[in-house]
Amino acid sequence: MTIAQPSFITFSPNLRAVDTSANYWMQQVTLRLRREICWRWHQQGAAPHTATLPPSADPLTTSLDLTRYWTEKCQFFQTDVTAKYLSERLAVPPPALDRPLPGSMEWAIATLSLSPVAAFVLALGLTPTFDHAAIAVIAACLNNPGATQPTLALVQQLWDEPEQVLAIADPAHSLWRLGLLQWGQSTSMGDLWHLPLTVPPLVANQLLFPHTPLPQGLQPLTEDQAVTPLLDRARLVAGRLRAKSADTVRIVPLQAPVGTPATATLQGMSRITQRAVVALQGGVSMDSAAYLRSLATVCWLRDVDLWIPQGQMSFAKGEHCPPSSDLASLQSISITVFLGVEDRGVLTQLPSHLLLPLVEVPRLSYGDRIQRWQQFLGASNAASTPTSALAFTPALTQAIAECSRRFRYETETIQTICEGLKAIDQPLSETDLIAACRAELDLDMGELAQAVVPRFTREELVLPNKQRVLFGEIEQAMRSLTQVHYDWGTARAWNECGISVLFAGPPGTGKTMAAEILATRLNLPMYRIDLSQVVNKYIGETEKNLKRLFDAADISDTILFFDEADALFGRRTEVKDAHDRYANLEISYLLERMERFKGLAILASNRKHDLDEAFLRRLRYIVDFPMPDLPERKRLWQQVIPEKVDASSLDIDFLARQFPLAGGHIRSIVFNACLQSARKSYQQASLDRTEDDLLPQLTMERVMMAVKWEYDKLNRSVSLEQFGSYAQLVQGVDV
Repeated sequence: MTIAQPSFITFSPNLRAVDTSANYWMQQVTLRLRREICWRWHQQGAAPHTATLPPSADPLTTSLDLTRYWTEKCQFFQTDVTAKYLSERLAVPPPALDRPLPGSMEWAIATLSLSPVAAFVLALGLTPTFDHAAIAVIAACLNNPGATQPTLALVQQLWDEPEQVLAIADPAHSLWRLGLLQWGQSTSMGDLWHLPLTVPPLVANQLLFPHTPLPQGLQPLTEDQAVTPLLDRARLVAGRLRAKSADTVRIVPLQAPVGTPATATLQGMSRITQRAVVALQGGVSMDSAAYLRSLATVCWLRDVDLWIPQGQMSFAKGEHCPPSSDLASLQSISITVFLGVEDRGVLTQLPSHLLLPLVEVPRLSYGDRIQRWQQFLGASNAASTPTSALAFTPALTQAIAECSRRFRYETETIQTICEGLKAIDQPLSETDLIAACRAELDLDMGELAQAVVPRFTREELVLPNKQRVLFGEIEQAMRSLTQVHYDWGTARAWNECGISVLFAGPPGTGKTMAAEILATRLNLPMYRIDLSQVVNKYIGETEKNLKRLFDAADISDTILFFDEADALFGRRTEVKDAHDRYANLEISYLLERMERFKGLAILASNRKHDLDEAFLRRLRYIVDFPMPDLPERKRLWQQVIPEKVDASSLDIDFLARQFPLAGGHIRSIVFNACLQSARKSYQQASLDRTEDDLLPQLTMERVMMAVKWEYDKLNRSVSLEQFGSYAQLVQGVDV
């Protein structure tokens, strides 16, 4: 006769899944657990349905009594009123599988062709995740009050054909391989029988309620209205993904510039593969490989691929890539993982057999950047300020063009800047636009370079007429790059390159000062390159440092100042050993990056003739900084004296004529003389005079002594005759 199916599914009332198969198999679990508890009560002589669960028994005794009481147990199931009733309910066949909902337990059973015992094991793992009341019952059946999860040993105890459970113990079984069930680590196969098995909550929710929204850790891709043509590599990789279904995880690395959304590329590949892509939610902690595996299993159940943006996972120490163990744990799950990476080198951490070719997300071109600026500024203008204030005037249009060349920002960064400009309650000016772009700039060059705050103006730079003209041409060249590259069409032929110049001359002749003046005049950030950090004795490390340096600087027009450049740009040598060969490779790489650098690279060297000739040919300008002649030295002496110092007693003509020094040395002499004069002035100050009454004095005595010490510092000889009528001021010092 047909037994009506009882209304309960689990121990807790009113717990019911949407999926029919899940309800059936969880009910099977509940019935078998109830029947086992009845037997435990009977075996221990307790009254049925007592208020307490059967007490724990000695595990060894229990194991030895399994055979002894087997026949009695079978008879009990057929004769005891409650046990017989439960056995009759267990005989109800499973529901027919008819158009199961994708991602449901019914769908998983049909897709994986799960046997009844496999379906029961899956349901046994689901039950304590879904129903908290089952935990105490499972602990009683396991004869262990501390047990909260079922085991394969419990499956053998409950299932009528216990020998069938052995096949489920295979770690390669689809239940474990696809992450539907998870268990802990084991040291031997024998441990598997007693390891707790569980269905992760995310997976359980999907199996029981297939229409449930995506977990919090996943989100659909934001629709990108702009249709961006895919590069050839992206189209070919997408074709490979579509041609063959995944039997293991497939990792597709995506390399995108900072601020570039990979959405358009992912959606383009999705159209080819005909598979949806979901993204790992930002801000989710990914410290556990088990959680990542649960999300991947949900993706398999939902038949979608997973996009892990760069920075959305816990990274390996010192590397910008997820730990290889985390991704390797997914290799048995048949999904495609699109992995955002910053650098190709990090892919060496990942199993090579799981990797597909790297797909590069293209950078915005100059024209694309102009369109983005106009798009986001136009949208903000119409909503926030009067039309007259937001019209794209010729000045603003020119400012957008200039910013599009000077700041190689990507879509997300441009949009962020434009949103900030919405709050400006006044007409948008070129100054506002450039200032907003500059504020967004955050170059991270680490220990390779130090930011320089310019200190000088052009009026302080003392050069012969030829050098002053060249200096002005460098400034004009940087201001003309946008027009010449994009209006006149030189960008393609010259690879949108910037300007590279060499400042050559003896120490102190103004090379660093000239670089700082250019930074001020062009309103560009300046970084002094620390060659001690860039040049590395280990093979290949110098190139890595140079790449990091230029990659960081290429985001915006920047001045890179290489002091003592001959140490890095020296002549290539005849190859006599491996060290020579790699040293030449460093120079070749540097020449190639210099040609592609879009900012202003300034090299300063005291030894121009030691520089590689191939490098000199690639420079736009070479400015020789000579030692100043007499008129120039006189101007230098006059300039470096502080405004608040009385230097009326100084013989400037004598100092300029007698001591052929460069500007840097003259500045050092005056500074040292000021330090000593200030000390003497304070020592001689009378108590009845205020500080405001004191007039700082710079005397020839102090200047002569400072000149003497400067020559000693330079290791250059100087005679008493050179001091002329002021020789007596330094006679007490060995000259």
